[in-house]
Amino acid sequence: MAKLYFHYATMNAGKTTMLLQASYNYRERGMRTMLFVAGHYKKGDSGLISSRIGLETEAEMFRDGDDLFARVADHHEHTTVHCVFVDEAQFLEEEQVWQLARIADRLNIPVMCYGLRTDFQGKLFSGSRALLAIADDLREVRTICRCGRKATMVVRLGPDGKVARQGEQVAIGKDVYVSLCRRHWEEEMGRAAPDDFIGFTQA
Repeated sequence: MAKLYFHYATMNAGKTTMLLQASYNYRERGMRTMLFVAGHYKKGDSGLISSRIGLETEAEMFRDGDDLFARVADHHEHTTVHCVFVDEAQFLEEEQVWQLARIADRLNIPVMCYGLRTDFQGKLFSGSRALLAIADDLREVRTICRCGRKATMVVRLGPDGKVARQGEQVAIGKDVYVSLCRRHWEEEMGRAAPDDFIGFTQA
């Protein structure tokens, strides 16, 4: 039976590179994949999945209110789909996560979602919350903090290089995100006093 997968990590862990490689592996074997990315990421009229190492491909865009089950089912009726990939899955709505589950359950097509678990304030994204609740298979993609520990959190740096402790959950393009372990994230967010070395310039 097909499954709904959620590959989650902090920023810069290589999630998108993994997605593009997995899709390539399907296509290399003559199978067809259908790729989705959040509407925040587009190039012209098309969605764009782009990795830090320069790999990129066009993709379908999803936005709030889109019925992803209907879109995949319609495409599958005309051209067989062997796997569905979703990048930036944290931006999915809860109902859209259920739609992806139905793709696996009712169309028997595996669905591979890649995204962040939490935002810069340590709060779950809506899509990630739903995926953590109902996905068949959860896979953590690991990266490291500046101290060498596993990074599980992320801080947002504004254009001035200072750590943002408040603001909108989504800010695409102008801010920089840095992955940290929980200990150093708490220090940067002002929740604990630093006791080893100086971090970023505080806001």
